[in-house]
Amino acid sequence: MGQTLGCIQVDQSTVAVKEQFGKFDQVLEPGCHCLPWCLGYQVAGSLSLRVQQLDVRCETKTKDNVFVTVVASIQYRAFAENAADAFYKLSNTKGQIQSYVFDVIRASVPRMGLDAAMSAYGYEIVQTLIVDIEPDIHVKRAMNEINAAARLRVAANDKAEAEKILQIKKAEGEAESKYLSGLGIARQRQAIVDGLRDSVLAFSENVPGTSPRDVMDMVLVTQYFDTMKEIGASSKSSAVFIPHGPGAVKDVASQIREGLLQAESIQH
Repeated sequence: MGQTLGCIQVDQSTVAVKEQFGKFDQVLEPGCHCLPWCLGYQVAGSLSLRVQQLDVRCETKTKDNVFVTVVASIQYRAFAENAADAFYKLSNTKGQIQSYVFDVIRASVPRMGLDAAMSAYGYEIVQTLIVDIEPDIHVKRAMNEINAAARLRVAANDKAEAEKILQIKKAEGEAESKYLSGLGIARQRQAIVDGLRDSVLAFSENVPGTSPRDVMDMVLVTQYFDTMKEIGASSKSSAVFIPHGPGAVKDVASQIREGLLQAESIQH
């Protein structure tokens, strides 16, 4: 806004307040206006019609009695038709808007909206933006501890579940291993029995006058000496003291035969 030789220029989105001898006369729209100073006319000031922003921080209490700090951005502008009210009624526009924002946020004026409160002073609230809500530092610490505890519980449950699954899989693997080992041992013993049976039958057929018992005793004696040979030849074997002699061989054969007979009687 510029003034030269009794003329004044009002910029766009701005209005000027014209007075005569200190009394309000009219609101000047954007453009060029003549002010005969000799008649007491002058410009008291100008007023922007642009949207302005005011950031407000207000501490309040929630429904569950938790103190929080609300950060609000208030966007406002002056009414062109009520420019005189906006210019004369408020000496501190931002301070007055901030006070009404505090009232609205704290619900001390529950029936008065912010727009209705400021329109009486020639201002329009364009938009109210709540840009941040900050709980009290003790509340934030408590909330963080609650969240941390909840996450620790979830992690502990997941870890326990993982260990449970690992133990189950380990037990299943051990059971499968033992089952397969048992099958291998059973097949090995079956193969030994089949080999001994074939040997006994072949020897009885080729050597007349021998009975299957004689052949079995001979096989056991052979196995006995082979075992003694293996024990003596191995450098890592421990010392084994067993009765040795013809009588001992007969005793071993008798024990093995009795064991086979008992096993056969139990199966039947």
